[in-house]
Amino acid sequence: MAFDVARIRGLFPALGDGWIHLDAAAGMQVPEQVATAVSTALRAPVSGPGGQFPASHRAEAIVDAARRAVADLVGADPAGVVLGPNAAVLLQRLAEALGSGWLIGDEVVVSRLDHPANVTPWLRAAQRAGATVRWAEIDIETCELPAWQYESLVSHRTKAIAVTAGSGTVGTRPDLTKITEVARAGGALVIVDASAAAPFVPLDIAAIRADVIALSAGAWGGPAVGALAFADPALLDRLPSGALDPSATGAGRLEVGLHAFPLLAGLVASVDYLAMLDDAATGTRRERVQTSLGSAKSYQAGLLAKLITDLRALPGVTVIGDAMRRIPALAFTVAEAKASSVSMHLAERGICAYPDDTRAGVLAALGVAEIGGAVRIGLAHYSTAAEVEQLAAAVAELS
Repeated sequence: MAFDVARIRGLFPALGDGWIHLDAAAGMQVPEQVATAVSTALRAPVSGPGGQFPASHRAEAIVDAARRAVADLVGADPAGVVLGPNAAVLLQRLAEALGSGWLIGDEVVVSRLDHPANVTPWLRAAQRAGATVRWAEIDIETCELPAWQYESLVSHRTKAIAVTAGSGTVGTRPDLTKITEVARAGGALVIVDASAAAPFVPLDIAAIRADVIALSAGAWGGPAVGALAFADPALLDRLPSGALDPSATGAGRLEVGLHAFPLLAGLVASVDYLAMLDDAATGTRRERVQTSLGSAKSYQAGLLAKLITDLRALPGVTVIGDAMRRIPALAFTVAEAKASSVSMHLAERGICAYPDDTRAGVLAALGVAEIGGAVRIGLAHYSTAAEVEQLAAAVAELS
């Protein structure tokens, strides 16, 4: 393992603003190589695909490179990679396509742990079809998503199971292999939203036996683009097409309009960035991504443990949840203080953190909005122990 956080921090020009960025829940800052890739593509002659001239060929090459980059990230076939503006939009398209074939009495399973991006589209699709929605509940003490409950939630009428690979709010990582095992027995499709987990956990679509993995590149410092990776590319041709081109095949059936080619160039650079987190990683890009994310996972586990320990040591501070498997994200409350006030206090001390008092998502399921919300913290590849200590010191002033 060779995870050098000082070297990694040097890749991010934005960190020179003097703030402590613990706001990765909204997306990491952008590495220099990603910004350079986007600006370079903006300056180059790029046209639409299908032409017999260099600018058109360049567009085709960028799209192909983006599909391969996403495939390397999750271990998928590039032919099964759908590209789009963000994971939320792509999940909506997927839900509409799958839901068009559902009948009254069919079922879909969603979870209280998931972000609304992987819940709302399935609720809408179920409502249109007259399908039944079943909810996987979380343990209110630990914020775990027990896998055993899926045995009673999934039936022969279950068409889709939507579940997160990691909560960007409370950090919980469900046991996906057990969930997908139940899904396979019932014949349901499993759609995994890995947007929050992808920057920190090596992903293998075959190992977790997911049918589709959704990603948002902004989560790891990439541009504002998303992707769906299908385990079986042939499934795409069995879905109703949402493309403007009636002859579209494969991934193009869920892609609407021209791609943002400069942003896709940045997507490729962002996956290359993930592959170099461990400067000792060798082999193919897929192998380097796996090694680098394994190193990042180990580093972040130690940093997260320190953060949780420091916060729990403060009187009046409650860290929400206590899951065994986590990504480096958490939410906490301070007794008799609204989340907005705590966030303002942190901002006055140069710390970026988000208040969350929304009535949707996992915090709503826990009733946290009723007590003024919670403050969300998201660690990033460039976060340090010193920054964690400064956060704890700032919160201590309130507790």
